[in-house]
Amino acid sequence: MNQKPRQVCTSCCWHIFLIPLYRQKTSGLKHLTPKKALGQHFLNDKGIAAKIVSSLKADDIRHVIEVGPGMGALTPMLLQEQRFDTRFVEVDTDAAAYLEAQYPDIKGKLVVADFLRYPLEQLFGDKPVAIIGNFPYNISSQIFFRILDYRSQVKEVVGMLQKEVAERIAAPPGSKTYGITSVLLQAFYDIEYLFTVHEHVFIPPPKVKSGVIRLARNRVEALPCDEALFFRVVKTAFNQRRKMLSNSLKSLLPADHAANPMLSKRPEQLGVHEFIELTLFVENK
Repeated sequence: MNQKPRQVCTSCCWHIFLIPLYRQKTSGLKHLTPKKALGQHFLNDKGIAAKIVSSLKADDIRHVIEVGPGMGALTPMLLQEQRFDTRFVEVDTDAAAYLEAQYPDIKGKLVVADFLRYPLEQLFGDKPVAIIGNFPYNISSQIFFRILDYRSQVKEVVGMLQKEVAERIAAPPGSKTYGITSVLLQAFYDIEYLFTVHEHVFIPPPKVKSGVIRLARNRVEALPCDEALFFRVVKTAFNQRRKMLSNSLKSLLPADHAANPMLSKRPEQLGVHEFIELTLFVENK
């Protein structure tokens, strides 16, 4: 009896072809499928993975945290790197099960938790750490705000994220992409855009390119102003980035404030030091 050929939906063919690969790798575990809700796009290029890991430059940092290892594109290289003592934080229980089956050496080093809520001091106490990862697009900004919370401990970050977001974080004053994350992160870190990663090296391929950046902690222990107010000034200014600062910061300024040349500028025209001066001006009023 002749059977009709089975039709395949081309819109999801990557899923059909990848399932056997996942099943083979997981040695009997349920196949690992990228979860859209978690923003998962698994890197599938060992050369790029090695390039990301080698971008960690701080020789004096032994303790490393990988955020969201997923299927382990970076994980085996981090496990084999003898100069690192690495912990792996993964929120997806299926991915965690896969990692434990695929990499036995990860036992005791894998934490199944949400990085955005997990207290990092439980991993290495108050020792300096480096953070690395292929950050999910949908929470990458939140990851960097979390890093800011631990800026006294996090000395280096190497992360891959959506190209536009990576460029925004590394953007200099005057750039159209310069914004809140640019100022706040550049206040405490020296930031370098390293390289671009194209869509075809991911499973499934995202609709946008990715960028890899490195953050190295600068020597600023504390800002010479009220840091909470500094954060508020920066966020308030960029919430109305097309307006002059005299208008966007009106709620923070007294009605009879003296003229200040910076108030006639727009927020993207100010660097970190000028925002510090502006915070001091607001603070002293």
